[in-house]
Amino acid sequence: MSYKILLVEDEAPIADSVAYSLKNEGFEVVVAPDGLAALSLYRSFGPDLIILDLMLPKLGGLDFCRMVRKESGIPIIMLTAKTEEIDRVVGLELGADDYVPKPFSVRELIARVRAVLRRTEAARSQDNQTRLQAGDVTMDLVRRRISVRGQQIHLPLKQFELLRILIANKDKVVSREDLLKAVWDTDTNYNTGTLDVHIRWLREKLETDPGRPEKIRTVRGVGYKIVSGDET
Repeated sequence: MSYKILLVEDEAPIADSVAYSLKNEGFEVVVAPDGLAALSLYRSFGPDLIILDLMLPKLGGLDFCRMVRKESGIPIIMLTAKTEEIDRVVGLELGADDYVPKPFSVRELIARVRAVLRRTEAARSQDNQTRLQAGDVTMDLVRRRISVRGQQIHLPLKQFELLRILIANKDKVVSREDLLKAVWDTDTNYNTGTLDVHIRWLREKLETDPGRPEKIRTVRGVGYKIVSGDET
Protein backbone atom coordinates (compact mmCIF):
# COMPACT_ATOMS: atom_id res chain seq x y z
CA MET A 1 0.00 0.00 0.00
CA SER A 2 1.30 3.46 -0.94
CA TYR A 3 0.43 6.00 1.74
CA LYS A 4 -0.42 9.57 0.74
CA ILE A 5 1.25 12.37 2.69
CA LEU A 6 0.46 16.08 2.65
CA LEU A 7 3.59 18.08 3.51
CA VAL A 8 2.82 21.65 4.60
CA GLU A 9 6.07 23.64 4.62
CA ASP A 10 6.80 27.14 3.31
CA GLU A 11 10.61 26.83 3.28
CA ALA A 12 11.31 25.41 -0.18
CA PRO A 13 14.71 23.77 0.62
CA ILE A 14 13.18 21.86 3.55
CA ALA A 15 10.05 20.93 1.60
CA ASP A 16 12.08 19.71 -1.39
CA SER A 17 14.42 17.62 0.78
CA VAL A 18 11.65 16.01 2.83
CA ALA A 19 9.41 15.36 -0.19
CA TYR A 20 12.31 13.80 -2.12
CA SER A 21 13.19 11.46 0.76
CA LEU A 22 9.57 10.46 1.38
CA LYS A 23 9.07 9.65 -2.31
CA ASN A 24 12.24 7.53 -2.28
CA GLU A 25 10.67 5.58 0.60
CA GLY A 26 7.58 4.83 -1.50
CA PHE A 27 5.21 7.51 -0.22
CA GLU A 28 2.98 9.60 -2.48
CA VAL A 29 3.61 13.23 -1.52
CA VAL A 30 2.07 16.61 -2.30
CA VAL A 31 3.49 19.86 -0.94
CA ALA A 32 1.57 22.94 0.20
CA PRO A 33 3.55 26.19 0.70
CA ASP A 34 0.95 27.85 2.94
CA GLY A 35 -2.04 27.08 5.14
CA LEU A 36 -4.75 27.97 2.65
CA ALA A 37 -3.24 25.79 -0.08
CA ALA A 38 -2.89 23.02 2.50
CA LEU A 39 -6.57 23.20 3.38
CA SER A 40 -7.56 22.86 -0.26
CA LEU A 41 -5.15 19.97 -0.88
CA TYR A 42 -6.24 18.20 2.30
CA ARG A 43 -9.80 18.06 1.00
CA SER A 44 -8.93 17.13 -2.61
CA PHE A 45 -5.92 14.84 -2.12
CA GLY A 46 -7.26 12.84 0.82
CA PRO A 47 -3.93 12.18 2.59
CA ASP A 48 -3.30 9.41 5.10
CA LEU A 49 -1.04 11.68 7.17
CA ILE A 50 -0.12 15.38 7.36
CA ILE A 51 3.32 16.79 8.13
CA LEU A 52 2.63 20.33 9.29
CA ASP A 53 4.97 23.26 9.88
CA LEU A 54 3.54 25.61 12.50
CA MET A 55 4.87 28.89 11.06
CA LEU A 56 2.98 29.33 7.79
CA PRO A 57 1.79 32.28 5.67
CA LYS A 58 -1.89 32.99 4.92
CA LEU A 59 -3.20 30.45 7.47
CA GLY A 60 -1.09 29.44 10.47
CA GLY A 61 -0.36 25.84 11.38
CA LEU A 62 -2.40 25.95 14.58
CA ASP A 63 -5.45 27.33 12.78
CA PHE A 64 -5.05 24.72 10.05
CA CYS A 65 -4.79 21.95 12.67
CA ARG A 66 -7.91 23.25 14.44
CA MET A 67 -9.90 23.24 11.18
CA VAL A 68 -8.79 19.74 10.19
CA ARG A 69 -9.64 18.36 13.62
CA LYS A 70 -13.22 19.55 13.22
CA GLU A 71 -13.51 17.24 10.20
CA SER A 72 -11.17 14.32 10.77
CA GLY A 73 -8.91 12.35 13.09
CA ILE A 74 -6.19 12.06 10.40
CA PRO A 75 -2.69 11.75 11.93
CA ILE A 76 -0.75 15.04 12.08
CA ILE A 77 2.98 15.42 12.78
CA MET A 78 4.07 18.99 13.54
CA LEU A 79 7.38 20.58 12.61
CA THR A 80 8.36 23.21 15.17
CA ALA A 81 11.30 25.40 16.05
CA LYS A 82 12.86 24.70 19.44
CA THR A 83 11.69 28.13 20.67
CA GLU A 84 8.02 27.37 19.91
CA GLU A 85 7.30 25.33 23.04
CA ILE A 86 4.00 27.06 23.83
CA ASP A 87 2.74 26.62 20.26
CA ARG A 88 3.86 23.00 20.35
CA VAL A 89 1.84 22.34 23.51
CA VAL A 90 -1.18 24.09 22.02
CA GLY A 91 -0.79 22.03 18.84
CA LEU A 92 -0.77 18.78 20.82
CA GLU A 93 -3.85 19.91 22.72
CA LEU A 94 -5.59 20.69 19.43
CA GLY A 95 -4.96 17.15 18.27
CA ALA A 96 -1.53 16.80 16.67
CA ASP A 97 -0.19 13.27 17.17
CA ASP A 98 3.54 13.98 17.34
CA TYR A 99 6.06 16.74 16.78
CA VAL A 100 9.60 16.99 15.42
CA PRO A 101 11.68 20.04 16.44
CA LYS A 102 13.75 21.92 13.86
CA PRO A 103 16.46 21.41 12.81
CA PHE A 104 15.66 17.74 12.35
CA SER A 105 16.99 14.65 10.66
CA VAL A 106 14.88 13.63 7.67
CA ARG A 107 15.64 10.05 8.62
CA GLU A 108 14.13 10.61 12.07
CA LEU A 109 11.07 12.28 10.54
CA ILE A 110 10.47 9.32 8.24
CA ALA A 111 10.80 6.97 11.22
CA ARG A 112 8.15 9.02 13.07
CA VAL A 113 5.89 8.91 9.99
CA ARG A 114 6.15 5.12 9.79
CA ALA A 115 5.51 4.75 13.52
CA VAL A 116 2.36 6.89 13.40
CA LEU A 117 1.05 5.03 10.34
CA ARG A 118 1.71 1.67 12.04
CA ARG A 119 -0.31 2.76 15.05
CA THR A 120 -3.11 3.96 12.78
CA GLU A 121 -3.30 0.59 11.04
CA ALA A 122 -3.15 -1.24 14.35
CA ALA A 123 -6.06 0.80 15.64
CA ARG A 124 -8.09 -0.19 12.60
CA SER A 125 -7.33 -3.91 12.62
CA GLN A 126 -6.68 -4.90 16.25
CA ASP A 127 -8.33 -8.26 16.95
CA ASN A 128 -10.38 -7.83 13.76
CA GLN A 129 -12.89 -5.84 15.80
CA THR A 130 -14.64 -2.97 14.07
CA ARG A 131 -16.70 -1.63 16.95
CA LEU A 132 -15.99 -1.19 20.65
CA GLN A 133 -18.23 0.17 23.38
CA ALA A 134 -18.06 1.05 27.06
CA GLY A 135 -21.22 2.61 28.45
CA ASP A 136 -22.14 5.63 26.32
CA VAL A 137 -18.75 5.70 24.56
CA THR A 138 -18.67 3.95 21.16
CA MET A 139 -15.70 3.51 18.81
CA ASP A 140 -15.90 2.63 15.12
CA LEU A 141 -12.36 1.43 14.40
CA VAL A 142 -12.77 1.27 10.63
CA ARG A 143 -14.08 4.81 10.18
CA ARG A 144 -12.15 6.15 13.22
CA ARG A 145 -15.36 7.60 14.61
CA ILE A 146 -16.09 8.04 18.29
CA SER A 147 -19.37 9.04 19.86
CA VAL A 148 -19.97 10.07 23.46
CA ARG A 149 -23.58 10.27 24.63
CA GLY A 150 -24.58 10.21 20.96
CA GLN A 151 -22.32 13.12 19.97
CA GLN A 152 -19.39 12.52 17.62
CA ILE A 153 -15.95 13.65 18.76
CA HIS A 154 -12.52 13.63 17.08
CA LEU A 155 -9.38 12.35 18.76
CA PRO A 156 -5.75 12.52 17.68
CA LEU A 157 -4.05 9.19 17.14
CA LYS A 158 -2.47 8.69 20.56
CA GLN A 159 -5.69 9.49 22.41
CA PHE A 160 -7.58 7.25 19.98
CA GLU A 161 -5.16 4.41 20.72
CA LEU A 162 -5.35 4.95 24.47
CA LEU A 163 -9.13 4.86 24.37
CA ARG A 164 -9.14 1.77 22.14
CA ILE A 165 -6.89 -0.14 24.53
CA LEU A 166 -8.88 0.92 27.58
CA ILE A 167 -12.23 -0.05 26.02
CA ALA A 168 -10.85 -3.33 24.68
CA ASN A 169 -10.01 -4.06 28.35
CA LYS A 170 -13.04 -2.36 29.88
CA ASP A 171 -13.52 -2.89 33.62
CA LYS A 172 -9.92 -4.15 33.80
CA VAL A 173 -6.91 -2.21 34.99
CA VAL A 174 -4.29 -1.57 32.28
CA SER A 175 -0.88 -0.78 33.74
CA ARG A 176 1.02 2.37 32.89
CA GLU A 177 3.81 0.26 31.46
CA ASP A 178 1.46 -1.60 29.11
CA LEU A 179 -0.15 1.62 27.93
CA LEU A 180 3.21 3.28 27.26
CA LYS A 181 4.48 0.21 25.41
CA ALA A 182 1.36 -0.05 23.26
CA VAL A 183 0.91 3.62 22.37
CA TRP A 184 4.44 5.04 22.31
CA ASP A 185 7.42 3.45 20.61
CA THR A 186 9.98 2.13 23.07
CA ASP A 187 12.76 4.19 21.44
CA THR A 188 11.10 7.54 22.24
CA ASN A 189 11.61 9.47 25.46
CA TYR A 190 8.05 9.61 26.72
CA ASN A 191 7.33 9.02 30.39
CA THR A 192 4.42 8.46 32.70
CA GLY A 193 3.84 12.22 32.96
CA THR A 194 3.09 12.28 29.23
CA LEU A 195 0.62 9.42 29.71
CA ASP A 196 -1.12 11.32 32.51
CA VAL A 197 -1.49 14.41 30.32
CA HIS A 198 -3.07 12.38 27.49
CA ILE A 199 -5.44 10.73 29.96
CA ARG A 200 -6.42 14.21 31.20
CA TRP A 201 -7.16 15.31 27.62
CA LEU A 202 -9.26 12.17 27.10
CA ARG A 203 -11.24 12.89 30.25
CA GLU A 204 -11.94 16.44 29.07
CA LYS A 205 -13.64 14.97 26.00
CA LEU A 206 -15.40 11.99 27.59
CA GLU A 207 -16.37 12.96 31.12
CA THR A 208 -19.34 15.05 32.20
CA ASP A 209 -17.12 16.44 34.98
CA PRO A 210 -13.42 15.89 34.10
CA GLY A 211 -12.44 16.91 37.63
CA ARG A 212 -14.44 13.96 39.02
CA PRO A 213 -14.01 11.28 36.36
CA GLU A 214 -16.55 8.46 36.27
CA LYS A 215 -15.51 6.73 33.05
CA ILE A 216 -11.70 6.62 33.13
CA ARG A 217 -10.61 5.67 36.64
CA THR A 218 -7.12 5.97 38.11
CA VAL A 219 -5.91 2.91 40.00
CA ARG A 220 -3.15 4.34 42.14
CA GLY A 221 0.24 2.76 41.70
CA VAL A 222 -0.96 0.59 38.82
CA GLY A 223 -2.61 2.37 35.89
CA TYR A 224 -6.03 3.17 34.48
CA LYS A 225 -9.30 1.47 33.55
CA ILE A 226 -12.47 2.47 31.77
CA VAL A 227 -15.74 1.30 33.29
CA SER A 228 -18.66 0.00 31.26
CA GLY A 229 -21.41 1.25 33.58
CA ASP A 230 -22.09 2.86 36.93
CA GLU A 231 -19.36 1.00 38.75
CA THR A 232 -18.66 2.20 42.26
